[in-house]
Amino acid sequence: MKNEFTAIIERDGEWFISYCPEIPGANGQGRTKEEARESLAQAIGLILEDRREDALRGVPPDAFQETVIVK
Repeated sequence: MKNEFTAIIERDGEWFISYCPEIPGANGQGRTKEEARESLAQAIGLILEDRREDALRGVPPDAFQETVIVK
């Protein structure tokens, strides 16, 4: 698994709307399917960044912080 998420894209009139079932609150929109997918990708990035910052606020100052890569 990499940084891959499911994009559900639906047509709504002249617009496309998108959402990601794995990331609650991640939504996108665009005039084209590609714009909706890119908008969703940006939303996912912002949500994950915000969640990371939130989670790290409670880490004790003497704890070790390392990076884990999931492939």
